[in-house]
Amino acid sequence: MDQLLASVIDGVGDAPARRVVVGINWVLVEGPDATGLAHSPPRDAPGCRPLADAGRLAGTPLSVLAAGIADANPFAVAVAVAAANAHHNRPDLQGDPGNALEAVGREARRPVVFGRFPGLDRLMPGAAVIERRPGPGDHPESAAPALVAEADFVVVTASALGNGSLAGVLALARGKRIVMVGPGTPLVPALFDHGIERLAGMVIDDPGRAAVAVMEGGAAKALRPCGRQLTLVRPRS
Repeated sequence: MDQLLASVIDGVGDAPARRVVVGINWVLVEGPDATGLAHSPPRDAPGCRPLADAGRLAGTPLSVLAAGIADANPFAVAVAVAAANAHHNRPDLQGDPGNALEAVGREARRPVVFGRFPGLDRLMPGAAVIERRPGPGDHPESAAPALVAEADFVVVTASALGNGSLAGVLALARGKRIVMVGPGTPLVPALFDHGIERLAGMVIDDPGRAAVAVMEGGAAKALRPCGRQLTLVRPRS
């Protein structure tokens, strides 16, 4: 396991998962102290297959679930990230509230964003958006080196952790101000050692409501009433 993935599961203990929910948009793992999220992979993603232990995941130690972060099955990776977040993204965690994209939009002059976020054009007008499956106005991945070279801020969706592209983005954006954004962002300071300046994730305050939203196919909008946005900022050296 490489150091980046090891940083995500750093410190995850053996407390048992109370609940594991795999929905079409999100994966949720509830632990005794916190609830974690991760973006569900597309069903047609390479390596996707049913989870072998489905039906027996609740009660499994979070550390065992999190160890699947290097698995070849993207669904196992998503469960692993959610399990890690069920350790890191605790309700008592302190950080900056508010929308991180809006904050970056006020500061950035030439932002590049990996992943199309809802409301991005309003929050960060003029941002160059890079997508694996580009839509109108988006750029393909092949344009990333040239766009990142001119950027001051690089924003990357937390789903890059699950789809295996995060390490490449961090290498490409080395020396830039990097922000990871999304409900599945692990709020773990160990990620600062990999060049990330801000970790903008979500803390779930109502696990039951969040689980229902995930089971019923809810997107990020359905999760908003279940918790709050929180950003950790790398301390200045």
